[in-house]
Amino acid sequence: MKWQGGLDGSVGRAAGGGKGESELELRGGDGSKKSAWCKPEKPAAFGSAQGKQAAAPQRDGMAAGASECVIESAGANGARRKRMRRVLNGPAVAALGIWLGVACVARADNRAVPKGPDEDGTKPALVKIAGEGMMDSHAFQYLTELSDEIGARVTGTPAERKAEEWGAAKMKAIGLENVHTEKYQLWRGWTRGSAQGELLEPIRRPLHVDAMGWTGSTPAGGAEGEVVTVNLFDLDSEIKEVSKLKAKVALVVTKGQPKKDLMVILFSDFASYAKAAGKAGAIALIRGTRDPENSGMNLTHTGILGFDSDSAVPILSMTAEDQGQLERYAESGKKMRVRLNVQNTFTSGPVEAANVVGEIRGRDNPEQVMVVGAHLDSWDLSEGTTDNGTGSASVLGSAEAIVRSEMRPRRTIRFVLFTGEEQGLDGSFGYIKQHRSEMGNHLGDLVLDNGQGPVKEFQLGGREDLVASLQPFAKSLRSIRDIAVNDKVESGTDTLPFSIAGLPGINMDQDSPEYKYTHHSAADALEAVKPEVLAQNATLMALTAYWIADRPERLASPWPAEKILKMLRAQHQDEMLKAFGLWPKELREAEKKEEAPN
Repeated sequence: MKWQGGLDGSVGRAAGGGKGESELELRGGDGSKKSAWCKPEKPAAFGSAQGKQAAAPQRDGMAAGASECVIESAGANGARRKRMRRVLNGPAVAALGIWLGVACVARADNRAVPKGPDEDGTKPALVKIAGEGMMDSHAFQYLTELSDEIGARVTGTPAERKAEEWGAAKMKAIGLENVHTEKYQLWRGWTRGSAQGELLEPIRRPLHVDAMGWTGSTPAGGAEGEVVTVNLFDLDSEIKEVSKLKAKVALVVTKGQPKKDLMVILFSDFASYAKAAGKAGAIALIRGTRDPENSGMNLTHTGILGFDSDSAVPILSMTAEDQGQLERYAESGKKMRVRLNVQNTFTSGPVEAANVVGEIRGRDNPEQVMVVGAHLDSWDLSEGTTDNGTGSASVLGSAEAIVRSEMRPRRTIRFVLFTGEEQGLDGSFGYIKQHRSEMGNHLGDLVLDNGQGPVKEFQLGGREDLVASLQPFAKSLRSIRDIAVNDKVESGTDTLPFSIAGLPGINMDQDSPEYKYTHHSAADALEAVKPEVLAQNATLMALTAYWIADRPERLASPWPAEKILKMLRAQHQDEMLKAFGLWPKELREAEKKEEAPN
């Protein structure tokens, strides 16, 4: 096997030898070479008395199951620099890539081979945590309380403030330390009122509509007008003809292929177009739900227009079934006329919201912090159970499993119930701002926010350098569930601010096929959740958080701006972040340095 090593261009090769011997060769970028030959002793059978004795190193003398190795180093010119003969125990041989005569890949940059719980000493604690999480979980109880006793929790509303108090009380009851709230401001508040729609021509019947969040109202009593279509995939052309919307209702359709990143179109360009439409005198815009992520079953799906974005003109979500009928009328050239009555309320200025925080303090390095979070806020067409009551209940369930196991990690685990996520990740961006001076001591954050299904992969927020480190841990979870590991950046939840800060924003992605129905809809209710899946997810969150916080080596430190810039470009996040106004000053300065002549 051959692989590319570190920035110095070093490479390594491992090959099996005869009679159980193996050779390992590392070649440096300067041409220097280091070789090792190892011959393991015949191991004792697993479970035998000899094998049990060999499992632990001897305090005096050579460890059981030791192997004899010769390490030889030669310079680029071929001159031998050093030769030594050492006796290595089993783990040391494994670190060289040889165990039981099998050759493994070594790291040419001198980093240790990644270790899982079996090797790094964390397994006994993880076993206790798994037992507490799987055998005595209260996660579904927490989710039931949040769904039924508080319900919908739009940021900045009395219901959301009640949820903050509930979250803090639960953290204290669980036994977390330093429980408190961290306040920040939302640019303005909003409360949903009523929304009715009726098709007047070519036939007469009700339309199923709901207002998008942070959008305005029709005149009291409603308004009616002719329907004209607007192509979402060509807004640059449409905005030149926005005057056609005066006293009209715009039906947003998708024709052809998008000419830009779809996220940029949906959460930046459309918001700009809506403002122009309002100035042009449009009655309302019907955005519809013709999206594979939100579809079918005669459901509307609400949401925000963009990061901290609002609109004076009403913007409506309409069911896919109603949208389909109107689109067929438009394609056949039939005149359409509708009546709409939408009444919502904005606050006159900013409103206060808060994240809820509690900790398990680290025993050795309490200043080093791993954040475990989910967003407590929700939309308001139902109970907010799957988005993201399931995540909030998992955070509380994971904290409880660790506390009840009586295992205290090396580093601090900080549990955070973020708010403002649905308005543009306001709570997690606020957290980064409030803790900016401490970010050098942060390890990253771990978030669950993709509905009601089981965890299927760890997405490491652009940190490709950590994939190999997480894989042994993920492998150790196979008795619970197979979980993949990749470096994807998830930009749609509270992992993104940490990725922008150069830390691993780890998203626990889920297999949630039914989420396309419950996402931001009237179906977002407790009936969509299986208690056993929720308990498993909470346990996996607890195990992951504890392993990261307790492993001997620190998992990650923040990257410098230059590396963050390259990563976000490679992950195709830069265009979107700039369009949303989220491109930080540090990255702008890094771009200027790149452009400056040498």
